[in-house]
Amino acid sequence: MTAAVLEEYRHKIRTELDRVVDFWLKYSHDKEHGGYFNCLGKDGKVYDELKYVWLQGRQVWMYSRLYRTVERFRKPEILEAAKSGAAFLQKFARVEASRKPGKCAFCLTRDGRAVKVQRTIFSECFYVMAMDELSRITQDKVMQADAESMMDQLVFWVQTDSSSLGRPQLPGDLPVNSMAVPMMLLCLVDQLTEDRPEVAEKYKDLSGWCVEQILQHIQRDGKAILENVTLNGKELPGCQGRLQNPGHALEAGWFLLKYALTKGDVQLQKTAVEKFMEVPFFAGWDKQHGGLFYFLDVDGHCPTQLEWNMKLWWPHCEALIAYLMAYSHSKEPVLLDRFRLIYNYTFKHFSDEEHGEWFGYLNRQGEVVLDFKGGPFKGFFHVPRCLYMCEKLLDSLLDIQDA
Repeated sequence: MTAAVLEEYRHKIRTELDRVVDFWLKYSHDKEHGGYFNCLGKDGKVYDELKYVWLQGRQVWMYSRLYRTVERFRKPEILEAAKSGAAFLQKFARVEASRKPGKCAFCLTRDGRAVKVQRTIFSECFYVMAMDELSRITQDKVMQADAESMMDQLVFWVQTDSSSLGRPQLPGDLPVNSMAVPMMLLCLVDQLTEDRPEVAEKYKDLSGWCVEQILQHIQRDGKAILENVTLNGKELPGCQGRLQNPGHALEAGWFLLKYALTKGDVQLQKTAVEKFMEVPFFAGWDKQHGGLFYFLDVDGHCPTQLEWNMKLWWPHCEALIAYLMAYSHSKEPVLLDRFRLIYNYTFKHFSDEEHGEWFGYLNRQGEVVLDFKGGPFKGFFHVPRCLYMCEKLLDSLLDIQDA
């Protein structure tokens, strides 16, 4: 019975991944200037030509990962699309005039001129992912070195001196451990060290540091995962300190579980599931309308984020990966039940049967309120990564070889 259900999930997810890839292949490629259009309407029409560096990097990574690891995506047009995006990034992403070593723009014009720089590390993070993954296909050592050089700059900014990011530390602004930063670095270590023992040796201490930083976000005697804490793992005052992001916590959960499984750390495996999956799921699931709230206040106040009660695509993607990975490891039926609940909600509300791809933004009741398929924060990443990873997990559960 379980095998039949898993096969049903696998067929749907595999079909959906094909449709999502087809959508971006058809509509997002800029054949004149290279790279990708990010802002696509519900039917794929470009409504803004700005190109967002972190989304460009994500798309290069996703194309490259699909080409490298899934036989049916080993097509020349996918590899050429990845190369086009990488060449665009290598030529235009860095902002030379900013006096910030290695700093990338946040967004560019269609022809590659910098429009905006953010004082964060995320454009650079996805530059690293893109170059490293593509270099594994092309065997381009210069590209691999470029990825590692950017990674070293990121580590310097995070652990030593962030001043060149352009964000001065003001006297009333407490230094913060934001969960996004150690999560992202843990993801990058996983990327860079795959089947590369010499690189794994170089970053052997960084992954442990990232895990320690993430675990500091377990608060309230283990009853809450808070998005921001002090540098020594204490709760911050005010709205910032009370903030919960259930989707982000669930994403951290599968990052930690994947790491714990490679290390054989049984206690961390338990923590990943019980604290970073179950706690945010029970806090974040809307019992009235279904779906995961975007933000919550741990003390029950109304969050100040205007979109707090909306249902966004990416938290549901992360929840699907988290619970299927957890079930794949433990075979606990309750974890598959969670996956089923999220799966049913997600495919009912986000997937667009008419045009392909997923809507990203629903109101609390589950109705589409923003109908574009790509924008400054939604690109070719969370949906295909989720579908790709879930297909791989289901293949493993059903002992199916990729073909």
